[in-house]
Amino acid sequence: MPQKKVAPAARPAATRRPSKPSEVRIIGGEWKRTRLAVADKPGLRPTPDRVRETLFNWLASLAGAGGGELPGWHCVDAFAGTGALGLEAASRGAANVLLCEQDAALVAQLQAAKAKLSAEAVRIERGNGVTALERTPAGSLDAVFLDPPFDSTALYEPALRAAARALRAGGSVYLEAPRRWSDEELAAFGLVGFRYLKAGAVHAHLLRPAPEGAA
Repeated sequence: MPQKKVAPAARPAATRRPSKPSEVRIIGGEWKRTRLAVADKPGLRPTPDRVRETLFNWLASLAGAGGGELPGWHCVDAFAGTGALGLEAASRGAANVLLCEQDAALVAQLQAAKAKLSAEAVRIERGNGVTALERTPAGSLDAVFLDPPFDSTALYEPALRAAARALRAGGSVYLEAPRRWSDEELAAFGLVGFRYLKAGAVHAHLLRPAPEGAA
């Protein structure tokens, strides 16, 4: 009886790590299309281009200046990483942008980006973003960018509390998180959801101060 040929067992597909971008680009403003290097660091997760483009369209509509500009704004990028959020704000005319980052190598990269762009409105500080917000005068900021590492869940509540205190009445907080924050959770910080989108694992929230007297 002829032997049947047995097909070789299929090899399991190799598990691929999701590729990280090696650079991100500034979407609009003075440095439009300028590319920024992205270091290969654990937990470093630059906000995707599409999400940043949508976010800054939201912010520009609130600024009401036309052309996607944020003229005269005061901003803090509390977990700066690549600096893509804060540098985008500076590119669009923000008067003062603080980039706060704890990692020394990333701080050096931010300093190099600032020098490359001649970004006079940008300040870079090595340290804790929550502490930087807590030092900021109450009611002084137009925008706060909160994009902590997704596994640093303990940072979210103190960061939101400090951001809400530092925000002016018409200001905005951008929150990027691994899940959607509910209205009830945000109300504890005196914030309300204004815009929201989900892109892959990213939950992007634009938050504003709750109206006076809101429960």
